[in-house]
Amino acid sequence: MKIKTKLSIGFSLIALVTVISGFFSVNQAKEIYHHSKEANVKNVSLIDAVMEVELAITTAHLWFEEVISGAEDRATLANVWKLLEEALWYCNAMLEGGKSSEGTFYAVEDATIVVEIIAIKQEIEKFRKIAESRFSNLSDQQGLEDHLLDEKFDLAFEKLINITDTVETVIQAKTARDNQEADTSANHTMIFLTMTTFISIMTVFVVIYYSYREIMREVGGEPQAIAEITRQVAAGHLDLKIDSVKQVATGIYAAIQLMVKNLKAIRFQQEEQNWLKSGQTQLSNKMSGEQNVIQLAENIINFMTPYVEAQVGVFYLLTETGDKVCLKLLASYAYTWRKNLANEFKLGEGLVGQVALERKPIIITTVPDDYLHIQSGLGGSRPSAVLVMPLLYENTLKGVIELASLNQFSEIQLELLKQVAGYIAITLNTAESRVKMRELLQQSQAQTDILQQQSEQLQIQQEELQQTNEELQSQAEELQTQQEELRQTNEELEKRTQNLEQQREEIRKKNQILEETQKVIEAKAQELEIASKYKSEFLANMSHELRTPLNSLLILAQLLAENKDGNLSEKQLEYAKTIHSAGFDLLTLINDILDLSKVEAGKVEVNVENVILTELVTETLQKFRPVAEEKGLIFKVMTADHLPAMLRTDPQRLKQIINNLLSNAFKFTSQGEVKVMINRLSDQLNDLGLEADKMIAIHVIDTGVGIPKDKQRIIFEAFQQADGTTSRRYGGTGLGLSISRQLARLLGGEIQIHSQVDQGSTFTFYFPEVFIKTKEVPINLDNLSNSLPKSRLPKITEEKLSPLQFSPPVEVEPIFADDRDQLIPEDRIILVIEDDRKFSNILLELAHERHFKCIIAEDGKTGLQLTQKYQPNAIILDVGLPQLNGWTVMEQLKGNPQTCAIPVHFISAVDRSQEAKKQGAIGYLHKPVDLSELNQAFSTIEQFISKSLKKILIMTDHPQHQREILELINGHHLEVVLTSDQMGATQQLATQSFDCVILDADLEKKSGIHFLEQLDTDLLAIPVIIYATRELTAAEELIVQHCADHFTLKQVRSPQRLLDEATLFLHQLEAHLPKEEQRMLRMVHNKEALLEDKKVLIVDDDIRNTFALMTFLEDKKMEVIVGNNGKEALILLNEQPDIAIILMDVMMPEMDGYEAIQQIRAQSRFRKLPIIALTAKAMKGDKSKCIEAGANDYLSKPIDTDRLLSLMRVWLYP
Repeated sequence: MKIKTKLSIGFSLIALVTVISGFFSVNQAKEIYHHSKEANVKNVSLIDAVMEVELAITTAHLWFEEVISGAEDRATLANVWKLLEEALWYCNAMLEGGKSSEGTFYAVEDATIVVEIIAIKQEIEKFRKIAESRFSNLSDQQGLEDHLLDEKFDLAFEKLINITDTVETVIQAKTARDNQEADTSANHTMIFLTMTTFISIMTVFVVIYYSYREIMREVGGEPQAIAEITRQVAAGHLDLKIDSVKQVATGIYAAIQLMVKNLKAIRFQQEEQNWLKSGQTQLSNKMSGEQNVIQLAENIINFMTPYVEAQVGVFYLLTETGDKVCLKLLASYAYTWRKNLANEFKLGEGLVGQVALERKPIIITTVPDDYLHIQSGLGGSRPSAVLVMPLLYENTLKGVIELASLNQFSEIQLELLKQVAGYIAITLNTAESRVKMRELLQQSQAQTDILQQQSEQLQIQQEELQQTNEELQSQAEELQTQQEELRQTNEELEKRTQNLEQQREEIRKKNQILEETQKVIEAKAQELEIASKYKSEFLANMSHELRTPLNSLLILAQLLAENKDGNLSEKQLEYAKTIHSAGFDLLTLINDILDLSKVEAGKVEVNVENVILTELVTETLQKFRPVAEEKGLIFKVMTADHLPAMLRTDPQRLKQIINNLLSNAFKFTSQGEVKVMINRLSDQLNDLGLEADKMIAIHVIDTGVGIPKDKQRIIFEAFQQADGTTSRRYGGTGLGLSISRQLARLLGGEIQIHSQVDQGSTFTFYFPEVFIKTKEVPINLDNLSNSLPKSRLPKITEEKLSPLQFSPPVEVEPIFADDRDQLIPEDRIILVIEDDRKFSNILLELAHERHFKCIIAEDGKTGLQLTQKYQPNAIILDVGLPQLNGWTVMEQLKGNPQTCAIPVHFISAVDRSQEAKKQGAIGYLHKPVDLSELNQAFSTIEQFISKSLKKILIMTDHPQHQREILELINGHHLEVVLTSDQMGATQQLATQSFDCVILDADLEKKSGIHFLEQLDTDLLAIPVIIYATRELTAAEELIVQHCADHFTLKQVRSPQRLLDEATLFLHQLEAHLPKEEQRMLRMVHNKEALLEDKKVLIVDDDIRNTFALMTFLEDKKMEVIVGNNGKEALILLNEQPDIAIILMDVMMPEMDGYEAIQQIRAQSRFRKLPIIALTAKAMKGDKSKCIEAGANDYLSKPIDTDRLLSLMRVWLYP
């Protein structure tokens, strides 16, 4: 065989082997290439899908949290459901394949991954169901169910994240296996090529070379390099560098390059999206919380400017001042102001104004050289780009943001600014709304203060007008004159009878005359009785006829004087106030005449009660001190030693007499002093049967004009004054002293006068310490001074009297030395409100021993001011205080949200501990007290202050009541113990200490009230709130009344009142309560808001009254319905059963008020409907008749509008 042939055969064999091996190698390489490409494409799509699912869930979770916290509104939930739908779509795409804008997704073939993806899908459905359940109950106040849903919600989210992480791990493991298989195939191919290369030897070098080049061309690189690159890509390292020499246009290497490029693009998009969401989240955090507009603007511009890589930022706010609308610079970042630059722009002025006008952003990419320079400490440069962006809320301009940057703004930066512009506008609108709300609240408070001042001025005017009341007694004096004439006639008849005794015939005739005279007397007595009856009926009718027009006159005059529309001039307001004042004077005169008529007719009853002498004196001081200060007079009240602490008499009539005497004293005294001295009668009067040790004498002494002796008798007659001329200096009706003397005699006493012209007067009121009802005529002391020698007259001296109060108008008491100037923030502060300086000093020293700082207030008004200023940890309060007594101070403290949580401990000479505890006091000491009791009081205060967790026992087995109470009471710093039976409650009370008990009246089949009878006396200090949504039975009412004398009980019917009383007894701050509970408390305390939108039915046949009342109530935002008589009222009530309250006149045609009320109460659905009866007669028995007919309460005309509103609030919100 020729060498050529052999070589040809050998070459052919080698060529055949080479061809075969090359063919095999090429096929193997292609298979590796396609397998690797397909595996990587599928794995990358799976990773993308899983990352999209994880991103969607994470974003949804973040937005859920924002909605729960209130940073986002509920409209955001639509985007959240859309994200969850996208996550489910990606899950289906991984299971079944699919296409989207993000690319093509292939169905998973690995069973393990399929199972995990199905699990993800199921968890997403569960996640969405929990979210829908949670947000269907979304509210400001979270309950126990909401907390459980939140925990399930977070667990579902964590489980989803864990499953997606597991799927990513499984996919990465599969990618690694695929890469390993590709490496193995490549290694096998290389071994085969090596063997064929060695067999072919160097003779086939060229063939091998060209074959190798062909293989390398198809493969595109070394298999090891390809495998290494694939492993790095699978591990997520996309920042690898590929040798540029080996880069080819085709082959596996080219496919890998394309894959890396695509992965880098996907990662860049994800990073941009993350950057966007991170910016939104951080900005949301900057804008969260209660900030004013300036703080908000500074936070926004300080964050946004560096975040979008800008160097200068300016925030403009749209402001409206009258007709002027402009954009004002509110905040800036790295902005240097220059004189040629404006700080405000009108709409359409400059780029800022143009953006505001068009409501579209403007971007400048070529900035002139003379534009704003970005400056630093080293130099400055003009910006490359300027962006001006409007802030729109519901297409309403709120402001403009202007940013300048050294670089051009990227698309992602512009996208972020577009997205957050709406959020910023919403936040600005919210901040502005808060500012407006705060301004409206301040305006409302200012108006309230003005109304309070006006009310105080009106009260002062009323007190001054009371000084002009004098009494009508002409008819009584005429009757006394007739009786005296009859007595004289009887005496003459007796004398004639004695003289003619011997002459029986004359005696018989005289007897006949006497019989005839007796008949005449009886006839006259009957005539007097009929006249008295006619007079009573006349006064009742005149009262109705006068009070009816007065009612509308006073109400309408008051509404005009308030001038809420602001359309009256000062002169017109003065007219309205004058009309109201004159009407009130007329009403006072009518009342005085009625009082005099009742006294003369013997229809005034004495209601005997206990009268605490110290309280009577304190009230007198408080009432007349302003009058003394206004007139520049010294006012003293002095009491003798060994006077009883308590009197038994009629307190109303006693105060009426004292007020009349003091009113006259101040009225007729222009300089000097007015004194009140209280002592017993002189022992010298015992022989006259006056029992001095059982009689009290109140002397009212003034240094006024005095009364001439010849006028001292007539001043006690009705309509009489010492100076009755038309040119008299002092006005008045002359009824005050007449009524006072009649009332004094009614109480078993008398009024005596001692006066000299220009030297003053002394009125002495004698009355028994204990009232004894008797038919005997009271002792008349009017002429007592004439029947006794001067040596035996009782002397009024100040030697044995102790001054209770001395009030010159100019002298100012020195400030008590306390710790108010040495306070530091860490101090525990006790405020002592006590007018006894010696006792205050003792409390100050005890406070220092207990390491308290102590502040002293000597009157109630100052105590309230110091409480507001220093916010003490506790208060020690006396009852008998100047200016404002302790009960008023306590009421104002507990009515103020800022001071209601401060514990108050009473120390007073008056034993009224139950009343104090009902108002929320933590303790009560009755003076005199010893040191151990004071130490115990301080221990109580220390224990209360140090106790951070309050404990409350709730007794109810009613599911709805249980849910209502728990929703109201649950809160921070509060431990709630719930029991559903009386036995469990008894065990809890025996083993634990509670701060408050809430008792459901319906506990154990409506037997809850009976539990009060089982309470141990050791538990008397625990306040009990009875929650009764129904009317209590008569037996239950008796139990409550009996227990109220021993326990601190409060009965409520509404959830709002329950929350108010629980907050009072637990001393919780309103600011620490949830927003919904704060709103409920503000509604309870906001007296005006309680009546808004309530429907009231006015039943009255007088169009003037209905118009006045309708105008007044509509001004209070109430819905008013009017009926002319009882029949119309019943028709209107059936047509509109949602009426909240009825104002029912008594005297009406067709059907009067009594019958109408009875027919309303006959219907079971209206038995609890509040009804307030209105009458103009104001006679005895009217109120009892109204209550018996079924009315809840009673008012006489003319209507006192403040009292009407108070009664309506009481019966609408029991």
